[in-house]
Amino acid sequence: MADIQAKKREIFGKKVKTLRKEGLVPAELYGNKLDNMHLSVAAKEFSKVYKEAGESSVVNLVLDNKKIPVLIYDMSANSITGEISNIDFYAVNMDEKIRTSVPLVFSGDSLAVKDGGILVKSMQELEIEALPADLPQHINVDLSALAEIHNSIHIKDLKIGDKVKVFVDPEAVVATVIEMAKEEEVVKPVSVEEVKVEGEEKKKAAEAAKAVEAKK
Repeated sequence: MADIQAKKREIFGKKVKTLRKEGLVPAELYGNKLDNMHLSVAAKEFSKVYKEAGESSVVNLVLDNKKIPVLIYDMSANSITGEISNIDFYAVNMDEKIRTSVPLVFSGDSLAVKDGGILVKSMQELEIEALPADLPQHINVDLSALAEIHNSIHIKDLKIGDKVKVFVDPEAVVATVIEMAKEEEVVKPVSVEEVKVEGEEKKKAAEAAKAVEAKK
């Protein structure tokens, strides 16, 4: 597991701006019967670990020379600059299973899509349960299995492993390929004048038929 160095902090509120100027990010640690701790971590170090581990893998938070296994439970970042503004770490017990969500990563090329089909992704993440050490960083979805239109990939088709429990119906569709919608035929609208003419013609034909019957 990757390590992230952390220090306790005594700076709160608007004053945390001074931390960010020093390349640090304010963080919170809770969970596993621990009292809530206010911490700070180096932004560059955290970004590197987060890129590799994501939010579903366990990492070691190193505090006072002690390693605490944690999940990166939540992270806030500036939507414009991407600068990380706050992090929540959740301490875990390595002997207790955790229920969380992991992202689905779609890979490979679908022959059906290359032939003009449209790929529809029904899910972006999957709720699972496993021991912290067995939590996958992500679950791969191989789109090369979609060779023809209307082919689908179901939960049961994914390679997840026996140590991970999934809380979704095995028959649930993860991705499918549908046929591109055909352009509907354009129906020429009938004008009011055309309706009037057609109506007059039918009226004259009916009157002519009555006249013929009367002469008989």
